[in-house]
Amino acid sequence: MPPAASAPLIHTDTLVIGAGQAGLAAAYYLQQHGVDFRVLDAAPTAGHAWDTRYDSLRLFSPAWASGLPGRPWPGNHLRYPTRAETSAYLRDYAAHFAFPLDANQRVTRLTAAGQPGYHAHTAAGHTYAARRVIVATGPYTTPKIPDWAAQLPAAVVQLPSRDYRRPGQLPGTDPVAVVGSGNSALQIAADIAATGRPVFVAFDEKTPAMPNNQFMWAFLAVTGMMRIPRHTAPGRWMMGQPEPVVSGDLARLRRLPAATFIGRATAALPPGAIQGQRAASPPLDAVVWATGYRPDYGWLELPILEADGQPRHQRGLTAAPGVAFLGLDWLDSRNSALLNGIGADARRVVRALLQMP
Repeated sequence: MPPAASAPLIHTDTLVIGAGQAGLAAAYYLQQHGVDFRVLDAAPTAGHAWDTRYDSLRLFSPAWASGLPGRPWPGNHLRYPTRAETSAYLRDYAAHFAFPLDANQRVTRLTAAGQPGYHAHTAAGHTYAARRVIVATGPYTTPKIPDWAAQLPAAVVQLPSRDYRRPGQLPGTDPVAVVGSGNSALQIAADIAATGRPVFVAFDEKTPAMPNNQFMWAFLAVTGMMRIPRHTAPGRWMMGQPEPVVSGDLARLRRLPAATFIGRATAALPPGAIQGQRAASPPLDAVVWATGYRPDYGWLELPILEADGQPRHQRGLTAAPGVAFLGLDWLDSRNSALLNGIGADARRVVRALLQMP
């Protein structure tokens, strides 16, 4: 019996990998330029990553400062949209512009094929051929958890923040810990503490805090501070500063009787507790790690990664002709990974790619 014929290549000029906000902004500008393109995503819908976040999540920017190019948010522009609203907005955005989206197509390999040209191989068995590729799969996807977490007993349930949904999913009734010094850590800890369950917050007390209100966002928009490029002296200084948290969220969490701050986490203790710089927690039922993420680009079989797996690029453009990144933290500015900033990066990157021979 002869071997089965391989599936034919699916050809397009430009391939966008990822249908989150970065991929959709790239699709908008590709469509504006009249380019033949396709968007691939591992999930069944555009913006699906927002469906997997915790229920109480809200954007840290108001709707008027969070729109993608060509389609403002509906409704009250002063509100801070919820997780569900953000997911719905991204799905509506993709449907409104009728982007050619191939869902349930997780890319497992991206390889060079010709000069120039690339093949994207998916877990579903398809192979896409394109002259240009925009990698827009999100900043980072592998949880960054300290090595000493392995010393916690197996009975202590450990969740990265991306797997936390709501307080009721945490087992038992004994204390839990939330580890991290970012806004997600504060929101998750408050979500749990508001139920009355004891929460030990392993938060670095040196983390700066700043207000989050309409005046602040208007100030940032007028001054352009969020758009300062990383390659300038002010941009390099900003990159070296710790990321601030929302002062109102920090104050609210401190007011909750069930929340106890123990300082930055430093070690696991034998009874299933966590040692903080200020104090130790009691034995815990669960730990939520809101400690960030690291790159997971093992599927990129191209010379565009550093030894530690970080993307190697110049304002999104790579040494591989026609291949670019979008949506990374500080791809070009502080705005680069945010809903209200991805449009400028997408416009610039798409224009630069289309100018390449």
